[in-house]
Amino acid sequence: MVNLNGKFSSKKTILDIDNRGFNYGDALFETIKVVHNKILFWEDHYFRLMASMRILRMEIPMNFTMEFLESQVLETIKENNLSSFTARVKLSVYRDSDGLYLPENNNIQYIIRTSKIDSDFYVLKEEDYLVDLFKDHYIISGLLSTVKSTSKIVNVLGSIYAKENGFKNCLLLNEKKHVVEALNGNIFLVSGKTIKTPSLESGCIKGVMRKQINDIVNTLPEYELVEGDVSPFELQKADELFITNVISGIIPISKYRKKEYSNKEALNILGKLNTKIRLG
Repeated sequence: MVNLNGKFSSKKTILDIDNRGFNYGDALFETIKVVHNKILFWEDHYFRLMASMRILRMEIPMNFTMEFLESQVLETIKENNLSSFTARVKLSVYRDSDGLYLPENNNIQYIIRTSKIDSDFYVLKEEDYLVDLFKDHYIISGLLSTVKSTSKIVNVLGSIYAKENGFKNCLLLNEKKHVVEALNGNIFLVSGKTIKTPSLESGCIKGVMRKQINDIVNTLPEYELVEGDVSPFELQKADELFITNVISGIIPISKYRKKEYSNKEALNILGKLNTKIRLG
């Protein structure tokens, strides 16, 4: 069942052909993990969504409170008989207006979809995970690049490139040829006890899991967190590379070109992430 503005439907073809999310990418989305009816990191998802709507000049309805959207997510979980399971939720918001590039108004509608996933807590998978740089197209750094909009053609083309060349993932570059993120999450480099991740100014998504990892690392005196520009050369100097997103948690990269990586620090941080979830 799909939740469209608080009404449930089993139909998949419920959007108008003039939908601005379809025609212009004039839409946002949040990918959320819900574990046994508990929304993980809900406050961070909500405030990122509100900030992104303001950046895109969308009109935020008066009833679009944290409590209201939480209830809508959980109602959708219930309608799909997933309250006792772990689920992936996609909450999309799009501008609901006629017009071409210029919308006639900034009103919005929302849609919530769910699907079942297997793991409750985050597990570090011991598998070969090869990545490469995707250099055909770039992420243009700036405020819009931090927004999780539906304009993801670079990620789509990068995913096709990865599949065609036998890679699990690709790392995206900005117009300055700095490493920005992976196709499906933020990127972290470990060198000794220094953990580095691209800054928001470099063009990476303002990831919810990125924030959790940053918060954890900042509480651990043995680590130093650095946010800044990351050159491709730094990838081969690092001891570890890992990708983060809210569905998988931490995904260690095993190999980039000829360099192979360990996952010791990623495993340590993952344990603290799961502890944070249990205590939260």
